[in-house]
Amino acid sequence: MEQDGQIKEKMFSNKDLVQLVIPLIIEQLLTITVGLADSIMIASVGEAAVSGVSLVDSVMVLLINMFSALATGGAVVAGQYIGQKKHIMACKTADQLILFVTALSTVIMGVIYLCRNLILHGVFGQIEADVMYNARVYLLIVTASIPFLAVYNGCAALFRTMGNSKIAMNMSLLMNGINIAGNAVLIYGMGRGVEGAAIPTLVSRMAAAVIMLVLIKNRNQSVHLSRNFHFRFKGYLVQKILHIGIPNGIENSMFQLGKILVLSVVAGFGTSAITSNAVCNIIASFEIIPGIAVGFAMLTVVSRCVGAGDYESARYYTKKLLKVAYASLIALNIMVVLALPLIIKAYHLSPETADITRKIMIYHTICCVTIWPASFTIPNTLRAANDVQYCMIVAIISMWVFRIFFSFVLGKWMGLGVFGVWVAMTLDWVVRGILFIARYVKGKWELQAI
Repeated sequence: MEQDGQIKEKMFSNKDLVQLVIPLIIEQLLTITVGLADSIMIASVGEAAVSGVSLVDSVMVLLINMFSALATGGAVVAGQYIGQKKHIMACKTADQLILFVTALSTVIMGVIYLCRNLILHGVFGQIEADVMYNARVYLLIVTASIPFLAVYNGCAALFRTMGNSKIAMNMSLLMNGINIAGNAVLIYGMGRGVEGAAIPTLVSRMAAAVIMLVLIKNRNQSVHLSRNFHFRFKGYLVQKILHIGIPNGIENSMFQLGKILVLSVVAGFGTSAITSNAVCNIIASFEIIPGIAVGFAMLTVVSRCVGAGDYESARYYTKKLLKVAYASLIALNIMVVLALPLIIKAYHLSPETADITRKIMIYHTICCVTIWPASFTIPNTLRAANDVQYCMIVAIISMWVFRIFFSFVLGKWMGLGVFGVWVAMTLDWVVRGILFIARYVKGKWELQAI
C-alpha cells in the first residue's frame, strides 16, 4: 500500500483522475444526447431530409474517425514527451499535429467539393430525387466544416494529454449549444429545410476551432503552440504521429465498415428486427459512455507514465482506471435496466419489437459490465505505449471473423435473427479481451515506447 501511495503521489492523485474522467463522461454524454435531439429536429423537416443527412453523415463519420485517430497519435507522442520532461518536443509535436491535420483536412475538403457528384451518385447510388437534393445541400455546407473539425479534434486531444479534459467539455457544450439553438431558429423559426441543420453545424465547428486555437497558444501550459510557428513539416515528428494515428485510423474505419455490413444482415430480418436494432444501438451507446471516457483518460495517464519510463506506474494506473471503468459501467447499467420498461414504452414499439429489444438489452448489459472494459479499455494502455499495430491487427481480424462472419452464422444460418447479430458482436469482444489481456500480461507493450 505504501508503494501505491508513492505512485499516486508521484504521478496522478485521485483528485487529478476525477478532474480528468468526469468532464470526459459529460462530454460523451453531451455528444450522444445532442445527436439524438439533432435527429429529432431534422425529422420535423421530413423523411427525405433525414435520409439525405444520414447518408452524408455516414461519410462524415469516417472522416471524424480518421481525424480522431490522428489526434490520438499526436496526443500519445506529446504525452510521452511530457513524461520524459521534454516539453519543447511536446510543443513541437503540437505544432506538427495542428499543421498536418489542417493541411490534410483542407485537401480532403477540396477533393470532396471537386468530386461531389461522384460521391453523391457513385457512393449513394440511385436514390430518390428529393433525398439526393437534401444530401447535396447538406454535403455542400457541412464539407466546409471539415478543417475546423480536424483542428478542434487535434486541440482537444492535446488538452486531454495535459490532463485538462474540462476545456474539451466546455467546447462541447458551446458547439452543441450553437447547434441546438441554430437548428431551433432555422428549422422551427425560419422554416428552413436541411440547410437549417447544416449551417449551425458549420458555425459551431468554426467557433470551437478558433477558440481552441487561441487557448492552445497559451504559453503557461506544458503543451502549447510555439511562439514562432513555422509552416513546414518536420518529418520525424509527423512520422511518429502517423505511426500511431494510421493503425488507429484503419482500425476505426474498419470498425465502421463492419457496422455497415452487419446492418445489411439485420435488414434481412424484417421491420421488427431493424427497429429493435436501431433502438438497442441508441440505448447501448449510453451504456458504454463511462467506459469510453475512462479509455480517453487511460491514453493520457499511461502515455505520461511510459514517457517517464515508469512502467510500474503505468500498470498501477491501468488497474486503477480499469476498476473505475467497471464500477461506473455497473452503476450506469443498473440504472438503464431499471429504466428499460419506460424507455421501451417511450418508443411506442409493437409487442414483438419490444420483446426483441428487451432481450437484446438485458444480454448487452450483462456483457457490457463484464467483457467490454477488457476489450476496449485495456488496449488504450497498449496504444499509449505505442503498441498500435498489435491492436489494429487483433481488432480487424476479430471483427471480420467473429462480428461479421458469425453474424451470418448465428443470425441467418442458426436462425437467431437480430439477437444472433448481437451475440456475434460480444464474441468479438471476448476474443479481443483475451488477446489484449494476454499482451498486457506478457509486457511486450513495454518495449514499444517512443
